Amino acid sequence: MLGAVFEVSNTLGAGFLEKVYQRALLHELHLRGIRAAAEVSFGVTYKGHRVGEYFADIVVEDVLVVELKCTERLSNEHLAQCLNYLRASGRALCLLVNFQRPRVEWKRVVFG
Repeated sequence: MLGAVFEVSNTLGAGFLEKVYQRALLHELHLRGIRAAAEVSFGVTYKGHRVGEYFADIVVEDVLVVELKCTERLSNEHLAQCLNYLRASGRALCLLVNFQRPRVEWKRVVFG
């Protein structure tokens, strides 16, 4: 997975919108034979009631949530967002990726 992230970063460089990196990463994963889907919807529940939904940028092999950013630097808010996404999706692992920097920045976020 990280190899695909590095390939996209090395090929495109910094400065595009998140959607461009999302499409490029999906294509790169497909080229590598890795199953991935974009904009996967997960419901958010509160005391048994659905109160909203969120859309994961990418879900890989139905296990890994990938959250893409194009920001000056990753922050605690981005980490909290990943933890909330994991809680809502029932998954345990998120890869937070920032394509804005000359060298791609990434963090592995584990829930539970």
